Amino acid sequence: MSKRALIVIDIQNDYFPAGRWELSGMETAADNAARLLAAARAAGDLVVHVRHEFPTADAPFFAPGSAGAQIHSKVRNLDGEHVVLKHFINSFRETDLKEVLDRNGIEDVVICGAMSHMCVDAATRAANDFGYHCIVVHDACASRDLEFNGVPIPAEQVHAAFMSALRFGYASSVSTEEFLAGKSAKPDSSQA
Repeated sequence: MSKRALIVIDIQNDYFPAGRWELSGMETAADNAARLLAAARAAGDLVVHVRHEFPTADAPFFAPGSAGAQIHSKVRNLDGEHVVLKHFINSFRETDLKEVLDRNGIEDVVICGAMSHMCVDAATRAANDFGYHCIVVHDACASRDLEFNGVPIPAEQVHAAFMSALRFGYASSVSTEEFLAGKSAKPDSSQA
């Protein structure tokens, strides 16, 4: 039995064009996540889908029961694949994610999804803290433009900053092509 799991985080309709919280590069990220999903299924790896819903209907996106909160068709779960419903940024908080991973003897987690600077970051750091070896597939993740103290930060820079921070000590970071070719480098702590 494989000791690896693919965790697909929040690839939901509201993050796509015409959704309530569109991300930059979401289509490409979802296409790459779909390739990872196909490979994980073919390899017999555990697949876990994470889906976020806010607790109230007045949420800015992912309102309970809305079409926007549903998993996007590019990465829709198959019967038998576990779906974690979360209400917080961290996929492990008040969910059964850790229980599912541990019950299946998982040691390595491959993480993709959205948003790079929020839920992907939080889940990766938590997974590392729980002792899992983490691999973030950077081009299967997406972010959006942000602002800090009046300074606009383009999505590409937001994404790069968070991938760099995760790679520094929490996770390996590889492209979809590298991952599918069997490359998954160790976290880069050489700059410490």
